[in-house]
Amino acid sequence: MNYIILLQQQTPSSGFGGYGSFLFLGLMIVVFWLFFIRPQAKRAKTQKTFIENLQRGDKVVTIAGIHGTINKINEDGTISLEINPGSYIKIERSAISLDWTNQLNKTGTTAAK
Repeated sequence: MNYIILLQQQTPSSGFGGYGSFLFLGLMIVVFWLFFIRPQAKRAKTQKTFIENLQRGDKVVTIAGIHGTINKINEDGTISLEINPGSYIKIERSAISLDWTNQLNKTGTTAAK
């Protein structure tokens, strides 16, 4: 006995035809961009601007948690940070934490009032 198997062609169940999965994929890319990539790029831009605007005498906190005052900004991208009167360390500019420095300056301003 020979059996004949008939295969039925399945039609897409979505109202968008075969483009439903592409629409979903596009929507996922947009959501990913809005919630992950865009805020991270904005944060990186803010950090870069903060690092470029550092000046002598600014009170800062490093990413390692070291508090100090900027004594000198060197040409090679480093900073001479005074951690105690007469004690200096040389660190990279990128080692300054924007969040912790803002928190230090906010609490320092409030405590001074």
